Amino acid sequence: MREYDLVCIGCGPAGEKAATQAGYFGYQVAIVEREACPGGAMVNTGTIASKALRETALLCSAFRRRPLPGLEYMVNRDLSVTKLMAQRYRVQYQEHDRIESSIDREQIDVYRGRGRIADAHAVSVEGVDGQTTTLKAKFILIATGSSPVRPEHIPFDHPSVVDADGILELTAIPSSMLVVGGGVIGCEYACMFSEIGVKVTLVDPREGLLPFLDPECRDHLLRAMTDEGIDVRLNASVKAVKPLGDESVSAELDDGDEIRCDVLLWSAGRSSNTQDIGLEQVKIKTGRRGLVLVNEHYQTNVPSVYAAGDVIGFPALASTSMEQGRVAACHMFDIEFKKKLADTVPMGLYTIPAISTVGLTEKQAAEAGHEIVVGRALYRYNVRGRMLGDEEGIVKCVFDRRSRRLLGATIVGQDATELIHLAQFAITSDAGIDYFINACFNYPSLAELYKYAAYDALQAIAGRQGRRQPQSHNQAA
Repeated sequence: MREYDLVCIGCGPAGEKAATQAGYFGYQVAIVEREACPGGAMVNTGTIASKALRETALLCSAFRRRPLPGLEYMVNRDLSVTKLMAQRYRVQYQEHDRIESSIDREQIDVYRGRGRIADAHAVSVEGVDGQTTTLKAKFILIATGSSPVRPEHIPFDHPSVVDADGILELTAIPSSMLVVGGGVIGCEYACMFSEIGVKVTLVDPREGLLPFLDPECRDHLLRAMTDEGIDVRLNASVKAVKPLGDESVSAELDDGDEIRCDVLLWSAGRSSNTQDIGLEQVKIKTGRRGLVLVNEHYQTNVPSVYAAGDVIGFPALASTSMEQGRVAACHMFDIEFKKKLADTVPMGLYTIPAISTVGLTEKQAAEAGHEIVVGRALYRYNVRGRMLGDEEGIVKCVFDRRSRRLLGATIVGQDATELIHLAQFAITSDAGIDYFINACFNYPSLAELYKYAAYDALQAIAGRQGRRQPQSHNQAA
C-alpha cells in the first residue's frame, strides 16, 4: 500500500493541473488514469481535436471567403475525417508529451486503471493487468470528466449515428448531417462541417440557441450560420431515428417532419463520469446527471475529497477546469498561491464565426444597477477585418456611463477568442473608454476595434446617435 498527500482520479485538465500544482510545492502525488494517453476529453476527443478540425475547415474555405481570381479549392469528399484531421494527431502527440513531461518533472506516480474511492482517505485501483492496488491519501481529487448523454431510443450502434466522442472517427465526409442539440458542441460542429460543404440541419427544442450569450450577439451568430446554409430548426425535438440501410438514417421530429441524413450527431447534453467510482462509499452528494456538488474551494461534503472540471458542471471549459484544479490543490495544502477562480473568466465558442464573451452582458449590467452605455464597432469598417474576409464581425462593449469603466464585452468574428483577452485585462484593471481611446494600436489590427467601440460609446453619452459607424475609421475623431 502506497501513501500519498494527494491522489487524483483522472488526468484531464483539472486532474493534471491539481497534481502538478501540488507536486511543484513538494507534495507526494499520484494520478489514476484509465486511458492509455493523458489529457482527458480536452486532448483526446474534445477541445484540441475539434479545434484542429475547425482550423482545417477554415483553411479549406479560405479561397471562398477571400476569393482570388483564378484560384479555387474543393474538398475531396472521399477523404475520411481522420485524413482531413492530420494536424489533430500532431498537436495531440505534442500535448501528450507536454503533460507527461510535467508529470515526470514533479515526480508524480501514474497508475493505469480504474480508480474507485474506498474510503475518505483511500483509492483502490483496478489495473489494466487485473491487479488491484490501494492508495492511501490525505486528499482525493475527483477529476473524471463527463460523457455525452445517450438516450435509449437513439440507435447509437448504427454507423451513421454518432455522439461528440465519435464524430471525429467518421470514415468519410458526409453529404448531409443532422445535428441534434444547439449547445456549444452542437453549434461548433454544425459550423465546421458546413464550412467544408456538408449540408447541415441543426435541431434544438428551445426557443433560442446558447441562451447564456448576449442576445444581440447571439442573433448575429445565428444569422451568420443561416447565411452559410445551416438549416436551424428551433422548438423541435427528435422523436425517433430509423436506419435507412447502412449509410444513412431518417429522423422523425415531434411535429411530424422527417429529415434524412448521412450522419446524425447527437449532442444534446453531457453527464458526469461518476458511475462506479465509489461516491456511495463516503456518501458524496451529487446533483442532476451525476454532477458532484462542491463549495467555492471545490471541496465536496466530505472534507478530504475534492472535485473539479467537467464532473462538477458549468462552465465545463478546459480553461476553467485547469484553474479549478489549481485552486483545489492550493486549498488542500493551504498554499498561499491561488485562493479562488478569477473573478473575470472569458468564454470562447469556436463556431464560425467565433464568439467570445467576458464580464457582464448588457442585461446583466443593467440588472446589477449600473447605468450603462454600449459601444459597438463593426469588422466591415476595419481594414484588417476586410483583409480577413470578415464583413459581419462585431465588437460590443458595455461600459458604466458614470465611471466609463468597461463592464463586459462580447465579440463575434475572426479571432474573437484572442481579442477578448484585452477586454478581460481592461475589466480587471478598472479601465474603459478613456483607456481605449488613448491607446495606440497596431495598424491594421483587429484590436483597433476597441478604440472605435469606445468612440461609439462616447457618442451615445453625448446623445449623438446618428453617425454610429464612420465610413472610414481613418476619418474618425
